[in-house]
Amino acid sequence: MTTPPDDRSFRREMATAYRSGWHFIDLVTAIPHPGDSLMVTVFGEPVVVTRDEDEDVRAYRCLRRPRGAPQPVRCAIRYGMIFVNLDQRDHRLVEPEAPAPRTVSATPRSA
Repeated sequence: MTTPPDDRSFRREMATAYRSGWHFIDLVTAIPHPGDSLMVTVFGEPVVVTRDEDEDVRAYRCLRRPRGAPQPVRCAIRYGMIFVNLDQRDHRLVEPEAPAPRTVSATPRSA
């Protein structure tokens, strides 16, 4: 039989889970119209997912500090599902660099 984790190791595991990647929230059909929102709890933190007037889906972490503005988190839609990434180390969305086009000279083969 295993013993339950103590508070410190539990917090360390939660911090590791934050950095582990993308987490499923709900289906896009849960917020079909502009202005709709959805509040969920991810690893004990409240997250609000909204659809703005431009039909974009955005997610925000609700801070518990007084007068704290909601902090944006990365949000992605894949196959009709909403995913968020709570990793705070890097909030820049990195676009993959396109490889430089190579020119290859080819000589026709004689038949």
